[in-house]
Amino acid sequence: MLVICSAGLWAQQSGSNQGQTPAKRVAQAKTAQEFKDYNAAYATSGGAAVEKAADDFAAKYPTSELKVFIYEKAMHEYQAENNQPKILATGQKVLKLEPENAIALILTASVLSDGLNESNPDQQNVAEIRKNAAHALQVLDGNFSPVANATPEQVDAYKRTLQALAHSALGITALKLHDDAGAEKELKAAAAANPAQPDPFVWYHLSLAQDHQNKYSEALASVNQAVQNSASNPDIGELAKGEQKRLLTLTGGSTPAQPAPK
Repeated sequence: MLVICSAGLWAQQSGSNQGQTPAKRVAQAKTAQEFKDYNAAYATSGGAAVEKAADDFAAKYPTSELKVFIYEKAMHEYQAENNQPKILATGQKVLKLEPENAIALILTASVLSDGLNESNPDQQNVAEIRKNAAHALQVLDGNFSPVANATPEQVDAYKRTLQALAHSALGITALKLHDDAGAEKELKAAAAANPAQPDPFVWYHLSLAQDHQNKYSEALASVNQAVQNSASNPDIGELAKGEQKRLLTLTGGSTPAQPAPK
């Protein structure tokens, strides 16, 4: 799972697409002491320590507009530690305070999707994955703006990363529910959203969705992409090589030209 950005760096704006950009209200402390305590809590490091600092701050300042940023930092700290249950728990805390938070929407959907039991999927989790990923895409399609000094290129790259992760969560969920056509659609969208950074995880699972539909040539083209871009994910690379070997046998050993994401 990709570390997206530091908490509090990006402002999200969602509203109508009527040509008007709504102003993003800046969260503020009500007192100097609240601001001092916020800075102390935010300076903490480590997932558990930051989450405790957030809980303590929220207990002392239950109406504070700043507490969401500490929970968001805790979510990112847990993400750096690859602690998926805690990413989910703190992400859900963020969403209670800020339902339009695209990062929390996507991370919670991704964690739930990764942990979905294929043989006995929890339908409540399936519903939450679909709701959060779809809502994130809606937020990203609306008026989504970074801090004032971000370049248009940075905004575009950031949005593409988030869109790819949202579509990936939907695609993995569909694959685990044996909806191979739905998985193929979402995983193709994930690959197309961020072509500058091919994700072997996405391409490998896309090849499985196509393989399950007997689309062997297309599956081989996809798994070739996974193998070629697997340096950052050797575990997926090994799985992709096994799938590649199988598909080469099924297609007569020919390797088609690599497709560009569509």
